[in-house]
Amino acid sequence: MPSSRTGKPPVQRASRRPVVSRSPRENPVQRAVTRARRAWDRPLTAYYLIAGGSTLITVLGLVMVYSASQVTALQMSLPGSYFFRKQLLAAVIGGVLLLAASRMPVKLHRALAYPILAAAVFLMALVQVPGIGMAVNGNQNWISLGGSFQIQPSEFGKLALVLWGADLIARKQERKLLTQWKHMLVPLVPVAFLLLGLIMLGGDMGTAIILTAILFGLLWLAGAPTRLFAGVLSVAAVIGVILIETSPNRMARLACIGATAPRTQGADCWQAVHGIYALASGGLFGSGLGASVEKWGQLPEAHTDFIFAVTGEELGLAGTLSVLALFAALGYAGIRVAGRTKDPFVRYAAGGVTTWIIAQTVINIGAVLGLLPIAGVPLPLFSYGGSALLPTMFAVGLLIAFARDEPAARTALARRQPRFGRKRAGGSGAERGPRRWNTMRRRASAARSSGER
Repeated sequence: MPSSRTGKPPVQRASRRPVVSRSPRENPVQRAVTRARRAWDRPLTAYYLIAGGSTLITVLGLVMVYSASQVTALQMSLPGSYFFRKQLLAAVIGGVLLLAASRMPVKLHRALAYPILAAAVFLMALVQVPGIGMAVNGNQNWISLGGSFQIQPSEFGKLALVLWGADLIARKQERKLLTQWKHMLVPLVPVAFLLLGLIMLGGDMGTAIILTAILFGLLWLAGAPTRLFAGVLSVAAVIGVILIETSPNRMARLACIGATAPRTQGADCWQAVHGIYALASGGLFGSGLGASVEKWGQLPEAHTDFIFAVTGEELGLAGTLSVLALFAALGYAGIRVAGRTKDPFVRYAAGGVTTWIIAQTVINIGAVLGLLPIAGVPLPLFSYGGSALLPTMFAVGLLIAFARDEPAARTALARRQPRFGRKRAGGSGAERGPRRWNTMRRRASAARSSGER
């Protein structure tokens, strides 16, 4: 070995390790976005969003109904929990309907379409019979069931149009008839106009607007051409303008859009203005649950159409944004179910239910915010009213059933089924015992032979 100048052997330097190029670390925001995308793409995301979101909306609605209806009940010489108990009973019955709908197969849903449509048309016609139909707030659209229980058949007309329209369009798509405009419109549009006519005989234009939105949603999902879609929309708009101009009450509601004074242009805007007052006084976190001032006789319909205003006053901006987020999640999940399925009936029914819930939410909240005229429609799953709650919960059960029916969701749910009482592949416990003992002995002998301690 050659020596250095000092006579000592040269020092051998350790060889340098090859430089390994490291990928740049992800930004925390990017990492969070990546995780969120993975969570959204999971098979059971829509299922959990629909089930969890609808449950939270219903439970929070029960709390707000109890808070907003106490003063109204006491003013009517009723117990403070009167409206809450009726809403709780409707929620329990609706929960049973939701579970039943979520467990039904798609074929049974399609089989129920025609019976539900026939029953809805019969009840909506029965409303106009003197002595049977009842008028509430100027609208002849109620049937008394005895005592304090009433039913509004037009609410079930929404569910009937969704199920029957989805089944009709799906059957025509299977026969490849949707390429002809007459099959696109007939008999869907005439039956929808029949329902709209029965509703407008009672003067309930808010429900008629929602049925029109459902009809347009079904036509859009069916792939209606633009000229056909525009034609139906033009006819509906002309009819709507005529109905509005011939009613002083509806003209007054239009004048109250964006009103800041109880009396604007000769129109009584008391309810619209006090709804804004309630939202404005809530602040960021509200005045506290049960501490609303506007519900003490200042705000009409505080527990029904304007319950969102009481929510903003008592829970503040945080509470109202939470409600909006829950409805947004429910709408996203419904769109996802409609977009990922291959079954045409599921696509049309899921799209129709989503259009129904989101359109009604926008109309109700838009009226409370003063951006739309007051249409007299409740906030879905949230406002007081059993007639509106029951068909809506059944419709949510449809979405849950459709979300469970996806192949990936079925596989994921099957993996999470409890295994108690099932026999494993290894046989019974007596058969597995000796095998496990022999395995432990083999591991111990292998450890001794390798010098492990």
